[in-house]
Amino acid sequence: MTGKERVLKTLRFEEPDRPPHFEVMFELEHEAFGLQFPDRHSWAGCTRTEKDRKIACCMEIYGRIVERYQWDALAVYWPWSDPDGVRAAKKCFGDSLLIGSIVGGSVWSIDSIQDWDRFALDLAENPQAIHAEAEARTGRAIASFDHLADAGADFIHVVNDVAYNQGPFISPRRFREVVTPHLARQVAHIKKRGVIPFVHTDGNIMPVLDDFLSLGAACFQSVDPMAGLDIAEVKRRTHGRMALMGNVQCNLMQDGPKEAIRESALYCLTHGAPGGGYIFSTSNTIFPGMPLAHYEYMLDVFRAFCLKKPHPRPST
Repeated sequence: MTGKERVLKTLRFEEPDRPPHFEVMFELEHEAFGLQFPDRHSWAGCTRTEKDRKIACCMEIYGRIVERYQWDALAVYWPWSDPDGVRAAKKCFGDSLLIGSIVGGSVWSIDSIQDWDRFALDLAENPQAIHAEAEARTGRAIASFDHLADAGADFIHVVNDVAYNQGPFISPRRFREVVTPHLARQVAHIKKRGVIPFVHTDGNIMPVLDDFLSLGAACFQSVDPMAGLDIAEVKRRTHGRMALMGNVQCNLMQDGPKEAIRESALYCLTHGAPGGGYIFSTSNTIFPGMPLAHYEYMLDVFRAFCLKKPHPRPST
């Protein structure tokens, strides 16, 4: 079974030969391979030749990541939201992986608000301005979706942080006015283009979980345990309607100990994998500063689970 087949099967809520695995981003390429992605700020203004060289560098690193860590999908993150990166990945990996890209800032969100006083005032007194900006963001996002779809993307991961650990960044009522309808239009457009929509937020979305279910997205990523999300409960409410990805606790991946990483990974797999509809991953990304050994240990636990072998205890 190819990685692409494995992901598609789990998104249909069928059990593949093993749960699929990939990460939205892997930024320990130097620690793992002695290589470095081009600086994220170096893409703007580069010539066609320079861009092709940078993309080739990215594909070399992606190839090593996929081979060593047995990823089943790839969301091309460098170059960011770029159809040229998707085309290169499709050429490099063919149909062996589910290939996609990432689009952020598509709705009002925590990370896209520069002036919180202005936002709060407009929300109360000038909702037309809030909705006008939301429409503008949706328009820009849809243009990006179209470019990525034209490049052959299998999926598009729409990322907007709209919740803190305590709950959504605005009340559920306001959320349903300001965020849900715009995100729903975006998901619908992705599906209209024949592409699979993934959505992301960190934080506690339980007060608006039904809003996320209403979007029609194929998969929700993060399932943030640091915000109290229990994947067993979330899956009970979403199974058959929206697949899940994530939930291995990122602060444990950062700080350890390995025994806690083991317990978190096994909890995710035990409650997420049965019946399909689950992609195994951390609750965010493999970010700079995370010990590479912790990610590789998480995968040791994963492989033992898939082979139904005793799960490895951390060495002392």
